[in-house]
Amino acid sequence: MCGIVGYIGRRKAAGIVIEGLKRLEYRGYDSFGVVTTNDSLHISKKSGRISDGGSGAAGLPGTAGIGHTRWATHGIPNDQNAHPHLDCTGKIAVVHNGIIENYAELRRDLTARGHTFSSDTDTEVIAHLVEEQYAGDLAAAVRAILPLLQGSYALLVIAEGDDRIIAARMASPLVIGVGDREFFCASDVTPLIDHTRRVIYLEDGDCAVLSCSEYTINHDGMAVDRPVEEVDWDIQDARKGGFSHFMQKEIFEQPQVFYNTIHAVRESPDALAHLVGSRMSIMIVACGSSYHAALLCKYLIEVYCGIPVRVEIGSEFKYYTPPLNVPVIGITQSGETADTLAALKMAQAWGCPTIAITNVVGSSVTRIADATIYTRAGPEISVAATKSFIAQLAAALQIAGSLSDDPGLEEELDRVNVMIEDTLTVPIDDAVALCTQAHSIFFIGRGFYYPVALEGALKMKEISYIHAEGYAAGELKHGPFALLSPDTPVVALAMPGKTYPVMISNIKEIKARGAPVIGIGVAGDMELPEIADIFIPLSPSHEVAGIAMVSVILQRLAYHVADALGCDIDKPRNLAKSVTVE
Repeated sequence: MCGIVGYIGRRKAAGIVIEGLKRLEYRGYDSFGVVTTNDSLHISKKSGRISDGGSGAAGLPGTAGIGHTRWATHGIPNDQNAHPHLDCTGKIAVVHNGIIENYAELRRDLTARGHTFSSDTDTEVIAHLVEEQYAGDLAAAVRAILPLLQGSYALLVIAEGDDRIIAARMASPLVIGVGDREFFCASDVTPLIDHTRRVIYLEDGDCAVLSCSEYTINHDGMAVDRPVEEVDWDIQDARKGGFSHFMQKEIFEQPQVFYNTIHAVRESPDALAHLVGSRMSIMIVACGSSYHAALLCKYLIEVYCGIPVRVEIGSEFKYYTPPLNVPVIGITQSGETADTLAALKMAQAWGCPTIAITNVVGSSVTRIADATIYTRAGPEISVAATKSFIAQLAAALQIAGSLSDDPGLEEELDRVNVMIEDTLTVPIDDAVALCTQAHSIFFIGRGFYYPVALEGALKMKEISYIHAEGYAAGELKHGPFALLSPDTPVVALAMPGKTYPVMISNIKEIKARGAPVIGIGVAGDMELPEIADIFIPLSPSHEVAGIAMVSVILQRLAYHVADALGCDIDKPRNLAKSVTVE
C-alpha cells in the first residue's frame, strides 16, 4: 500500500518523480525516497512525508529516476527502511509496492550465500536477487527472479550504467504514461496527468522495459501489446480548487458525482444483464466504506426487488460456505483491494458470474470480473471515502431501480443530486461543537439507516480520532447502554418511514440514561426536535434521497469536527487509500 513513480526521458527526472510522489501521498506517507541515474546512482531517502521533506531530493542529477512513498508493512518507518533499496554493490535500486510473502525464506538463503542486508523490509530481497542474476542485461535479470517472488508486487528497477527502467507487476497496480520521447510509471494515473493523458495498464505477469525512445512489454517470455488508453479526467480534478482540504472539495462534488454515476450504471447493460436474470439470490463482497455501500445495496434490492442478498466482508469470504450459481458483486473504490479481488477469484473458481463496481478504469478488478459497472467519482485524493461512497450508493440505487418493477423509483433517482446539493448548506455548528468535546460517539439507525450509521461512525473515527461506533438502534440496549453518559453523544438517524416510531422510542431510552442526542430528521418534524438536544433538519424527500442526504450530513459532521480539532484530515494516521495487501 505504497506509491511508486518512475520517469525516463529528456528532462531532469528528480523533480518529476518528487511531484508525482506528492500526488500519491494518500497511498502512504511514513517515509519516501528517490534514486536517479546518469553514470552512477544518486539516492535520497528518509522517514517522514515527502510533502514536508522532499525538496532535498530535487537536485539529484540524471534523466531517469524512480521513487517511493511508503506505508509500512515490514519494518518501522525510518531512514533505513525507506525505499529505494540497493543490492550489495550499490549499483541496483528497487522500489516496490506490495508484499513478498516468502521474503523470510529468500532472505535466509541470500544471507547464507553471503549477502548483507541493511533494512528490515521484504523489498530488499528483490535487489539482492537481481544482483545475483545481473550480467549486463537488467531486464533479463528482473525477468529471471520474478518466478521466485510469492505475493504481490509492482516493481521499478534501475541500475548504474543502464539507461532503462524495468517495471513489473503482479497483483498490484502499475500504469505506464506515454509522452513525447519520454515515459512515466506510477501506481495510478494521478501523477501522470500533469504530463500525458495516454496510459497503458500493465497486466499481472507483465514486465516492461522503458527507455528514452521506446517501451516493450513482455509476458511469460513473449512480447505483447497492451492498449494505449485515454484518461478522461483533468488535472484540476486532482487539485483542491480553493477548498481547505481535498475531503471538503470531494464532499461538495457529490451532487455531480451522484448524477454521473446514475447515468453510467444505466449505460452498463452487460453488467445489469447478469443480475436481471438472477431472481433467486445475489452475493456482494466488499471492505470498509464499500462494505457499508454493499449493506445498503442489500437493503435496497431486498426491499424494492424482493431478491435475497447476502453480503460478506471481503477478508472473511474465504471462511464461509461458497455461493452456488449466484452472481457475486465485488465493490471496490480503487479496483485493487486485495481482499475483494481474492474473493472474486474464489467466486469464479466456484462457477459464479462476477460483477465489479469500481471507480478506476483499467484496475485489477476490471480484468478479473466478467462485467464492470463504473462509478463516476473521478479522482478521490483524501484517504477517507466520501464521493466514492456516494457513487457506490448511486450504483446500488440504480441497480435496485433497474431490477425493480416500480417505475417511479428511477424517476426519484433523477432528483437525488438536487437534494444532496441542498444538504451541503444545512447548519451543523451546534452538533460539531458537541462532538469535539466527546471521547466516544454512538451513531444509530434502523433499516436503510443502519449501514449509514456504520459509515458515519467510520468517517468520524478515521479523521477525528474520536472513538465512534455505529449500531442498529435496537442493539444499544443489548450491552452498549452501559457506556452511555452525559459525555457520550448519540447521533440518531430518525428519518420518516416505518422505522421512525421505534427510533423515537429508542431515543427516549437514550435520553433517560443522560446521553445527549443529535437528531437528524426532516424539517417539520414535531416530535424529534422536542426530545433531541440538537436537531438537524433536512428537506422532506423520498427515502432514496434521504439515504444520500444523511450520508452527506455525517461526512460533513466528521469533517468539521476533525477540522476543529486540528487533525490531518486528508492523510489520517496509519491509513492508506488503496489497501492492496491481505
